[in-house]
Amino acid sequence: MPCGRTVLCLLAALAACGAVAFLGYCVYFDRKRCGDPAFRRRLRDKRRAQHQKAEGRGAQVWDPAKNEKLQELFLQEVQMGELWLSRGDLRLGVEHLSNALLVCGQPEELLKVFKHTLPPKVFEMLLHKIPLICQQFETDMNEQEYLEDDRD
Repeated sequence: MPCGRTVLCLLAALAACGAVAFLGYCVYFDRKRCGDPAFRRRLRDKRRAQHQKAEGRGAQVWDPAKNEKLQELFLQEVQMGELWLSRGDLRLGVEHLSNALLVCGQPEELLKVFKHTLPPKVFEMLLHKIPLICQQFETDMNEQEYLEDDRD
C-alpha cells in the first residue's frame, strides 16, 4: 500500500506543477502581449474606431439634412394613415401610422395625440403593432451594423 500512496502523491505533485506551469505560461505571454507597442497601438485604434462608429450613428440620426427628410417621411406616413383610415382600411391605416411613430422624434407625444384623435379600436390596433415595429426596427439596425462591420 505505501507504493500506491506514493504514486498518488507523485501524480498530485505533477498535476500541481502542471497547473503552476500553465498559469506561468499564461502570465508570461499576457505580459509580453500587453507590453508590445504594436498591440497597444492596435487596441487604441480599435477603441477609437468603435467610439467614432458610435458617434457616427448618433450623428446620423440627428443630421439636419436627414432630419428634414425624416419630417417629410413622417408627414407623408401620417397623411397616408389618415387616408386609409378614412377609406375604411384600418390595417393599412395602422401600418402607416406605425411607420410615422417609428420616424417620429417624440413617439410618446404622438401616441398621446393619437389616443385623443383616433377611434379606440384603431388606437388599440396601433398599440398592438408597436412591439412588432420595435422588433423589426432592431432587426433592421442589427443587419445594418452587420453589413457595416463587414465593410471594415
